[in-house]
Amino acid sequence: MAFAQPSTAVGVSKLPPLGAPGLVALVVLVLGTLLLGAVYGTAHGALFLIGGGLGIALYHAAFGFTSAWRVFIADGRGRGLRVQMLLLALAVILFFPALSNGTLFGNEVRGNISPAGIGVIAGAFMFGIGMQLGGGCASGTLFTAGGGNARMLVTLLFFVIGSLLGTIHFDWWVSLPSVPPTSLFQLFGAAGGIAVSLILFGAIAAITIFVERRRHGTLEQAPSSPRHGWQRYLRGPWPLVAGAVALVALNFLTLAIAGRPWGITSAFALWGAKGAQLFGIDPTQWAYWQTPGNAKALSQSVLADVTSVMDFGIIAGAMLAATLAGQFAPSLDIPLRSVLAAVVGGLLLGYGARIAYGCNIGAYFSGIASGSLHGYLWAVAAFAGNILGVRLRPWFFLERSSIRRNDG
Repeated sequence: MAFAQPSTAVGVSKLPPLGAPGLVALVVLVLGTLLLGAVYGTAHGALFLIGGGLGIALYHAAFGFTSAWRVFIADGRGRGLRVQMLLLALAVILFFPALSNGTLFGNEVRGNISPAGIGVIAGAFMFGIGMQLGGGCASGTLFTAGGGNARMLVTLLFFVIGSLLGTIHFDWWVSLPSVPPTSLFQLFGAAGGIAVSLILFGAIAAITIFVERRRHGTLEQAPSSPRHGWQRYLRGPWPLVAGAVALVALNFLTLAIAGRPWGITSAFALWGAKGAQLFGIDPTQWAYWQTPGNAKALSQSVLADVTSVMDFGIIAGAMLAATLAGQFAPSLDIPLRSVLAAVVGGLLLGYGARIAYGCNIGAYFSGIASGSLHGYLWAVAAFAGNILGVRLRPWFFLERSSIRRNDG
C-alpha cells in the first residue's frame, strides 16, 4: 500500500471524529445508495454500499495482493500469501455449493468462468509486471487512490487507457488456442472441487512456510496495533485475516445480489470507451463493443453499470477509512521516475486484465472462487510477471532489497 499505518504516537483521542474528506465520502455513500436504489433499483444501491464496504476493508486491513507477492519474491516472507490462501479457501467453501446449484437465496447465479488459453497467459503476465510498476493491482489502485495516494490516480488513468486498448485487440486474443470455460465443481462436483482446491491452497501455504523458515528461521508475526476493541475496527488497522473474511463475505453478498462474483476492470474499459467518444473516437466499430452486453453498457450511463457503481463505492469507502485512520493527506510531490512507472504499469495492468478475462479480483479471487481453470492459469502467469516486475522496480524506485508492504 502507499500509505503508512497509524503510528502509536498518534493517540486515538487526538484524531478528529471525521475529517472533511471522510464526511464527503460518508455523504456520497449514503446519498449514492439511496439515489441509485431509487433510480436503478434496490439491488443497485445495495451493490454501491457493498463497494463502500470493500473499500473500507481493503484500506483498514491494508490488504495488498501486489505487496504480498513482492514481499515473498524479494524477502521470502509469506504471511500475506498465506492469508490469500485462506481467502480463497473460505471463498470456494461458500461459492461452490451455490454455483453448482445455480441459485442462491432464490436468485440465479453464475461464476466468473472463462476460457483458459494464450490470451490469459499473456495478459496475466503483463498484469503481473504492471502490478509491481504501477504500485498496485485493480483493487489496490482503487482503494489507495481513494485513500489519498495521488500517484495512484496516474496509475488509474493509464489503467483505464490500457483497458480501452485491450478492447481493440480483444477479438484477436480470443481467437488464439484455449481450453473452453471449465470449473472444478463441474469436473468433480461441489464437494470434490472444494477438496481439490483446499489441497492446492494448503500446498502453496506449506511452500511459503518452508521458504520463509529456511530463509529467516521463523515465521513473520502480525504487527501489533496501536488501537484495540471497536476503535481498531472503526479506525484501523485491522488484522489481515479480518480483512480476508470481510472480502469473502462481501464478495458472497455480491454473488447473491448481482448474480455473479465481484469484478473491477470491465468498468475501466467502459470508462475508457466513454472517454474515447468524447474525443470523437467510435469504439462501436471494435468487436468487443458489438456484443450485446457491452453494446448495452456503452449506450447507457456508467451509473447503470454494476461494476462501475461498485468501483465508485470502493473509492468512497477507502476515502472514509483513510480519514477515520487519520491518514488522508494527498501529496503531489511524486518523483518523475515513479510517475513513469505508474504510466507504464497502468497500461500493462489495463491491457493485460482485458485480454486475460480479469484482474486479481475478477480472474484470481472471483475466478478461483468460481473454480475456473482460467483463474489458476492467471495466478501462475501473473506470479511470473511479478517476478520480472520486482526485478524492474529498481529502475523506477529507490528501495532496499528488504521490502515491506507499501502499496496495494
